[in-house]
Amino acid sequence: MSGPKTLAPERPEPAFEQPWHAQVFALTVHLNESGAFSWTDWVARFSATLRRHGLGRDLNGGEDYFAAWLETLEHYLAEAGTVAAQGAEDMRLKWEAAYLATPHGQPVQLEEPSAQES
Repeated sequence: MSGPKTLAPERPEPAFEQPWHAQVFALTVHLNESGAFSWTDWVARFSATLRRHGLGRDLNGGEDYFAAWLETLEHYLAEAGTVAAQGAEDMRLKWEAAYLATPHGQPVQLEEPSAQES
């Protein structure tokens, strides 16, 4: 006769699927807490982005959700004059090129800007 079965504790699901999801979330919270914008205004803008993307369904907090989140933040900062829209796009493209060129499991690093870019 065997004793009561013990269930192994379930591992919690990760709160974010990708590290950049957590980073863009934390950056947005930090900007809100430092007074860059109100949370009410943020929610209105983010909701508009989700509607524009046609994401009227429940989201699991994955890639589509955080892509919309990042887009909202980039547009918000560009409108506020904090970051130029073209500058944000240029940086996104540099990060994309860097992560595509980085072997799996290695840290992604951007190249230092050349003297002409500075």
